[in-house]
Amino acid sequence: METTVEINNYNGALQKPLHSGFNAASTTNEVIRGISLNGKIAIVTGGNTGIGLETTKTLAAAGATVIVAARDLEKARKNLAGIPNVELEAMDMMDTGSVDSFSKRFLMSERPLNILINNAGIMWVPLRRDKRGIESQLVTNFVAQFELVAKLWPALKAANGARVVNVSSQGHQFAPFDFDDPNFEHRSYETLHGYGQSKTATILFAVELDNRGKDQNIRAYSLHPGAIGGTELAREAPLELFQQLGYVDENGLLRSEVLARLKTIPQGAATTVWCATSPMLDNIGGVYCENVDVTFLNRGDVSLQQDHPSIPTGVRDYAVDEKSAKKLWKLAEKMTGIEFEVK
Repeated sequence: METTVEINNYNGALQKPLHSGFNAASTTNEVIRGISLNGKIAIVTGGNTGIGLETTKTLAAAGATVIVAARDLEKARKNLAGIPNVELEAMDMMDTGSVDSFSKRFLMSERPLNILINNAGIMWVPLRRDKRGIESQLVTNFVAQFELVAKLWPALKAANGARVVNVSSQGHQFAPFDFDDPNFEHRSYETLHGYGQSKTATILFAVELDNRGKDQNIRAYSLHPGAIGGTELAREAPLELFQQLGYVDENGLLRSEVLARLKTIPQGAATTVWCATSPMLDNIGGVYCENVDVTFLNRGDVSLQQDHPSIPTGVRDYAVDEKSAKKLWKLAEKMTGIEFEVK
């Protein structure tokens, strides 16, 4: 009697580079070369600024119809002007009603969903909460992702071959997920810890989602885009935080070694596009990627520092832990009131 081996990325079992042929300097144009997305439907949250806008442009140029979900429609219209194959929809990740309304509108179109890119996110903000009391970085960077995937599941299934891509961060190294106090109700608020645990959550979500969805031909990935110049992501972060992390000097200027490692926006979006489209990933999922390849498992080696002077590279073991991935799924169901049965 043969025994089947279930292949998943629990505990980092699949975290080994595939030698993709790309690297940190690769751009979206290089990654998408030779790939046609004609007839494919994609959703990109926050697809109107920064690496999200570059992702939208790249997918649309390859032939996909791209639905951009944005909070600020006026700003989004300006940024998306002239890009073909793009539809703009309103969605506020901090508002569960808005996520629900967006999902219902898309499902009413009766279109399959081939690619869902959970790109929208916030970073290093002061303590805020949504109406449910969920801390803002956690709800924007993870909980709303969970809601969106759960609501759009029928459309993902209908694609008969879909990918969900969660834009995480090397910043997941700042903190594991705190199951005892995820919303900072009993501990003092540290914005780096809030950001870190939210990005750890997006990785754990991809691990569990891929394992549950792969039998229905739905694969999930998470990634670190790199340290990127020219985005608005850290606009609310105080100067002292950048100094504490060693990014800037006493005059508030970027240190030369940090500046040398910054990616352009087309380089920063390349890993997202690769995860969403590369044939190399057809038979593997649940993995965390960086620099346009699957990265390695890091069990806490602080010497492995690349993008930032104070953050190691690779994916931390706690971000791909099987027990944590399953526990987080149950917690997200409780937080959202959604019973997300993958079937």
